[in-house]
Amino acid sequence: MKSFNRVTGIAAPMDRANVDTDMIIPKQFLKSIKRTGFGKNLFDELRYLDEGQPDQECTGRPLNQEFALNQARYQGASVLLARKNFGCGSSREHAPWALDDYGFRCVIAPSFADIFYNNCFKNGLLPLVLSEAEVDQLFSELYANEGYELTIDLPSQKVLTPSGAAFSFEVDEFRKHCLLNGLDDIALTLEQADAINAYESKQRESAPWLFDAVKN
Repeated sequence: MKSFNRVTGIAAPMDRANVDTDMIIPKQFLKSIKRTGFGKNLFDELRYLDEGQPDQECTGRPLNQEFALNQARYQGASVLLARKNFGCGSSREHAPWALDDYGFRCVIAPSFADIFYNNCFKNGLLPLVLSEAEVDQLFSELYANEGYELTIDLPSQKVLTPSGAAFSFEVDEFRKHCLLNGLDDIALTLEQADAINAYESKQRESAPWLFDAVKN
């Protein structure tokens, strides 16, 4: 999992509430369990004017030019600015996979659906909660300034704007530790590899029959 420390990047708007996981990555793209390859179909029904299909080449598909991610000013965005209850709907982990694969490192919103919120941390994506008033201010500044960039400083837990304003945010200390060090569930387990190996060695001595190879 990629670590997250201090990220500065262009912010893109998703200016609607209750964006569900089917909007983030539609159901027809859930056939793969790999964590990569979903970025081209992120917000597929909003980005394209036709209906996308699995394994379809997206180059040449008709684009919805009114959608923010298709506009030149938001190309290369790594911060997504959203409204309340982002990530509601089903529990599909493909939603944060698609956001990450597209290039987003952080989603800022007044609130998130619980399962989506938890899935983001497990995949190196920071779901950052600010008040509705603070999010309103960021949207106003974003629309008024092309190339608008935000800095997300996880160690200090602050969002920094080009004007020098700073917004503080809360994050669970354990989740913060995992993001700073790029630790997913597997990596956390492997941190205890010595203890696991010692336990297995002890078990081999006290109950060797549990480890005997099955003989025909």
